[in-house]
Amino acid sequence: MTSFNLTHVTPSTFILNGIPGREADHIWISIPFFSMYLIAMVGNCSLLYLIWIEEALHRPMYYFLTMLSLTDIAMGTSAMPKVMCIFWFQLKEIDFDACLVQMFFIHTFTGMESGVLMLMALDRYVAICYPLRYGTILTNPVITAMGLITFLRGVILIMPFPYLAKRLPYCHTNVIPHTYCDHMSVVKLACASIRVDAIYGLIVAMLIGGFDILCISISYIMIFRAVVSLSSKEARRKAFSTCTAHISTITISYTPAFFTFFTHRFGGHIIAPHIHIIMANLYLLLPPMLNPIVYGVKTKQIQESVIKLFKGGKVGEK
Repeated sequence: MTSFNLTHVTPSTFILNGIPGREADHIWISIPFFSMYLIAMVGNCSLLYLIWIEEALHRPMYYFLTMLSLTDIAMGTSAMPKVMCIFWFQLKEIDFDACLVQMFFIHTFTGMESGVLMLMALDRYVAICYPLRYGTILTNPVITAMGLITFLRGVILIMPFPYLAKRLPYCHTNVIPHTYCDHMSVVKLACASIRVDAIYGLIVAMLIGGFDILCISISYIMIFRAVVSLSSKEARRKAFSTCTAHISTITISYTPAFFTFFTHRFGGHIIAPHIHIIMANLYLLLPPMLNPIVYGVKTKQIQESVIKLFKGGKVGEK
C-alpha cells in the first residue's frame, strides 16, 4: 500500500504565481495596481478624517460611509502588500497557515463590503420614506448594532473556509495561479473531492451576496414608489440625487465581484486565466479607489467641507 509523506499532503508553503502567462509583465502591471491602491488609501483616509472633524457630517449616512471606507482599507490591505512583493521582488512563497489567514480576511472584508452597501440602501430608504423619523430610527446605538451584526455575519460564515481548506490533502502541486489566496484557487489544488467546499461557497454567496442584493432591491423598489408619488418634479429630482452615489458604488462593487464569482465556478474554460486574475485584483482595488471619489463628486456636503478645508477655514463653521 502506498503511503503519502505528510509534508506532501500538507505543504509548508504555497507559491503564489502571480498573473498566469504574464509573469514577464509583472513590473508593468504593478504600476497601475500600486497607483490604484495608493489612491484608495489616500482617498479613504482623507474621507475618514473629513467625517471625523466635520460636525455637519456626523449623521447616519456618513457613519455608514465611514464603515465602507474602513472596510475598503482593510479589504485592499489584506492582499495588495503581498501582491506588490510578488510583482516587485518575486517573493512568491507564502506560509500555508498565512495563506489561510489571508483567505479569511479577504473573504470576510469582501462580505463586509456587501453588507455595508445593504445597510446604506436601508439608510436611503429610511431617509426618503420616513424623513421626519430619520434621526429617531437610525440612532447611534442602532447604527453600531447594525455594523457589528454585519461584521459578525461575515466572520461566522467565512470562518469555515480555512478549516475546510486545511483538511484537504495537497499532494500534486503547491503552486497557486493567483496573486492572493482565494478560497477556490486554493482548494482546486487538492487531490481530493472539493464538493463540500464548492457547495459551502455557494451557500455563503447566497447568504451574503444574495441576501444583500435582495434587501437592496426591495429598498430601492420602496424608494422608487415613494419618489414617484411626490407631486413636485424638483422634489423627485432631489430625492433621486441622494441615491446616485450609492447606486454608483453598488455598480462599482458588484460588477467585478460577479465576474470573479461566476468565472471561478462556471467560466474557467471560457475566460483566459490572466483576465480572470486581473479582474479578481480589480475586485479588491476598484471599489476602494472609486468610492471616495464617487461620494466626493456626488455629495454636496462633502464637497463643501473639502472646499472649506482647503480655503483654510475651520471645518464645521458656518
